[in-house]
Amino acid sequence: MRTLFLVIGIISVLMGLLWAAQGAGIIQWPAESLMINQSKWMWYGAATAFGGVLLIFISRRS
Repeated sequence: MRTLFLVIGIISVLMGLLWAAQGAGIIQWPAESLMINQSKWMWYGAATAFGGVLLIFISRRS
């Protein structure tokens, strides 16, 4: 279970950071993405990344 939480946590952090960067307009890839320059995706990405950090923390504590 620890390994599963760790892997899902890492993937969530990376995905959340990508979403936040697209929402902020930092990453313009892919060009047809609906997330680019949309501030709500910065918040969704931050929440996803935070959830991933929590999963990583839980996996390290067990």
